[in-house]
Amino acid sequence: MAHVHTFCLPHYDQYPVHVALFRNLSNAAFLRSQLLEANPAFDYAFLDADMIVSPNHLKSACFHALHHTMTNTLKARTPHSELVFRLHPNNNIGEAYRKFGIADTTSKLIAVKLALSPDVTKDQVADHLGAVVQGDSVPIGDDAAELAMHTDLKKVKTVYKLNEKKTSANPTTDESERKELEAVILGIMTVKGS
Repeated sequence: MAHVHTFCLPHYDQYPVHVALFRNLSNAAFLRSQLLEANPAFDYAFLDADMIVSPNHLKSACFHALHHTMTNTLKARTPHSELVFRLHPNNNIGEAYRKFGIADTTSKLIAVKLALSPDVTKDQVADHLGAVVQGDSVPIGDDAAELAMHTDLKKVKTVYKLNEKKTSANPTTDESERKELEAVILGIMTVKGS
């Protein structure tokens, strides 16, 4: 059984979001193949943990995915693919998958399941992910520390085209740099989401 963290978003309390984090992933190619085959048992957003800056970054993408699902304004094929799409700064769905989604070489994975029906429970998600994901399940919560350990800030800045001119010249700590980066990224996502 995998460790799964569940949270609800404002205005969408009836649709819990289940999230799991894995390190040392060894079957990324298999999981990716199941997504490409549109296997309904693998209807998740599988994300490269390198690209997620904070819980707020992830929650923003989840909120946009739920909002566009509930308002019938999806740009992607499914709510989970919409989540991946909403993380990327532009409107290229294929590029969003290449930058934020699972690749054959992914070693740190975030699995997200939007519970759009009552039969999707935390235990069901934990059992399924525990059975199909070959990697070390890591407990996570709303604390940014666990996600921060996995972020590749250089890759994130490259994808969002954030150079030193767009962020402060001399951040005092890694934490202040991360907070500033998070604020800029959330702004980019909000503009795209409108």
